[in-house]
Amino acid sequence: MFLNKSHLPATFLLTGMPGLESLYRWISFPFCFMFFMSIVGNSLILLVIIKDYKLHQPMFFFLTMLAITDLLFTLVTSPSVLGIFLFDYKVIRSQLCLLQMFFIHSLSITESSLLVAMAFDRYVAICHPLRYTSTLTSSAVAKAGLVSALRGTLIHIPPVSSLQFLPYCNGNALSHSYCLHQDVMELACHGTNTFNIMYGLAIILCTVTLDLILIVLSYILILRAVFHVTKMDRYKLFNTCVSHLCAVFLFYVPIVALSIVHRFGKQVSPLFMNIMANAYLFLPSVLNPIIYSIKSKQIREVLLQMFHGRPRDC
Repeated sequence: MFLNKSHLPATFLLTGMPGLESLYRWISFPFCFMFFMSIVGNSLILLVIIKDYKLHQPMFFFLTMLAITDLLFTLVTSPSVLGIFLFDYKVIRSQLCLLQMFFIHSLSITESSLLVAMAFDRYVAICHPLRYTSTLTSSAVAKAGLVSALRGTLIHIPPVSSLQFLPYCNGNALSHSYCLHQDVMELACHGTNTFNIMYGLAIILCTVTLDLILIVLSYILILRAVFHVTKMDRYKLFNTCVSHLCAVFLFYVPIVALSIVHRFGKQVSPLFMNIMANAYLFLPSVLNPIIYSIKSKQIREVLLQMFHGRPRDC
């Protein structure tokens, strides 16, 4: 089972929904539907923004990056999840597990960074509208996207790589239907993963926690600005932020809850933990395209034109 005392197990065993094994075939239907909705929804968002030059604006460029991130998230996680619920195949090779883990965590930090960039976009648009085009140029948006991707990628190379050199004393059974760093780390022998624990805590504080603070500060400044306009204008300004606020809620609530459960909820039932993990996995990538399609008039009009041949309003 083990290569030697200082390396990863040859394989890991993934976990689906503990106690519901007899219902896996039925459970696979909503999972397949959610994966399908994620792929179709995010692909449509990309197609709409690429197709219509009027949507070639900073806000929609950031939305394009968000859709690409969600799409990659779905493609990275779908093989192991569907393998369990469709074919009851729970084995994953250790190197594939590390690769999946790396992409999941990297994409999560990238998405968090993009949500910060989108909050800044809303702040400039509402608080400094005259400087919007000069501040958020195409070059600035591209650099923000590149920094987000590099930040998510580089920060996870050390902890994921270090897992290969830990001794493992606690078997090879993981808690979820895909690989997470903290899940694999818990299988290491006691006292050997201090670096991963401290580094993981530093990542949370310097990325997700910091990003959430920056987003909150952005909206505090936005609130201060909108209180000085008329009630009608206030409604219009708030309405431009609703989609982003929903995306923030969908992303941060599951990821924060899952981190808390992993670190402090030792007595939490495995089924509840898996539900939380799947919420972290599916909610943003499935619902973000729906929310932006409903709340964004420009995207909605292009979609109507694509599917019904309805001309856009002048």
